[in-house]
Amino acid sequence: MKNRVNSIKIGELKQKYPFIMDYFAANKLNIDGYEDYSFKEYLEHFTEEEKEQWAIDTEVLMEGLTLYINQMLEFLGIKEETSVKSLTILAGRDKSGDREGFEKIDIKSGEIISIVGPTGSGKSRLLADIEWAAQNDTPTGRTILINDEVPDKKWRFSSNNRLVAQLSQNMNFVMDLTVHEFLTLHAKSRMVENEEEVVKNIIDAANNLAGEKFDLNTPITSLSGGQSRALMIADTAILSSSPIVLIDEIENAGIDRKKALHLLVSSDKIVLMATHDPILALMGDRRIVIKNGGIKDIIEISDEEKEVLLQLEKMDSIIQKMRNGLRNGEKLEMCNDCYRS
Repeated sequence: MKNRVNSIKIGELKQKYPFIMDYFAANKLNIDGYEDYSFKEYLEHFTEEEKEQWAIDTEVLMEGLTLYINQMLEFLGIKEETSVKSLTILAGRDKSGDREGFEKIDIKSGEIISIVGPTGSGKSRLLADIEWAAQNDTPTGRTILINDEVPDKKWRFSSNNRLVAQLSQNMNFVMDLTVHEFLTLHAKSRMVENEEEVVKNIIDAANNLAGEKFDLNTPITSLSGGQSRALMIADTAILSSSPIVLIDEIENAGIDRKKALHLLVSSDKIVLMATHDPILALMGDRRIVIKNGGIKDIIEISDEEKEVLLQLEKMDSIIQKMRNGLRNGEKLEMCNDCYRS
């Protein structure tokens, strides 16, 4: 961090870390007109007489700026350059204490993994093990590696550095804010450039997922279940720093599931979803089968299953059209060619 802070231009520093203006002001440093200088170059432009007169210690100020940026990033809960290329699950045991039916599962960035199994079989337990980066210290005895290494403790115990974003069917807002105010607050907390552009991108993406459109002036407390989930999926894909997304049964979420998954994967996130929906299950690159609390099998999607998925998507499209027709007060008609290619 120190070398980078001292080498890039002050103008770039201001864009990336807007709060550094407070540091300059506190140290009575006027950087106007020096935006194309590095901080080191800026400090070196002072004469020896000026340094002595104003008590300018170049090394102390450069180290102080680096420390200030690091402290502010920690306070704001922002982790720089979060790069998770792979997630590895090492085998634990099932509810009977028997070893799981695999040695390890490697999941790469941009992959979708579905998790299937009977209700109560342990799908949510697997998601929890991943969320907390288990180290043989949960009931399953599983171990989670990030980039082939034991995760840094901040991934496990810090509320600021979140490894995982959780999405579920039950999403309720309690804050008295409009969608615009909510998204703007999140954008400010991430110190993104072009806040309004990012907010617009999120609302556009959310409306592309939701069955019912909404706008930036809509109070978040009045959003329907489907609208809330569409908003949070778009927000997670575009603005969240969490590199792993865990989805717990969104099959009845009132959103376009295929578009939602493609949006998340396009952000280079690792996506794992527990589901009973055959369409969602087959959208995964692989699926993990859970029985009796343990992972019993890992299945690669086959060409035959890809064909099954195409047929299921056609049927789902018909149902979606009928659902929209009902919403619009239309009469439904039998479609004899519905299932033909």
